[in-house]
Amino acid sequence: MKGDIYDPKALIREAYNIEGITASECRSIFLDWALSLPDELDQRETIALLLARHGSEGHPMTTVLQDGLATQDRPRRRGGWQARRL
Repeated sequence: MKGDIYDPKALIREAYNIEGITASECRSIFLDWALSLPDELDQRETIALLLARHGSEGHPMTTVLQDGLATQDRPRRRGGWQARRL
């Protein structure tokens, strides 16, 4: 494991180290990070922790993480037999 439980692949840490990274690139990194996060961790709490650890004003990853806090909602599966029952 490159990172820790909150950033398993060290994607967020590395994004802050990339000079000239764009917001679009940060969003792609954030998506990859979110998909690699263990299920037992609360994403909202983890994002807040990462912001406290890495966040720096003016960095595009900080903006992406703040947006993730503002709009984060646990996805709900729709489909299968439960979606068809009345």
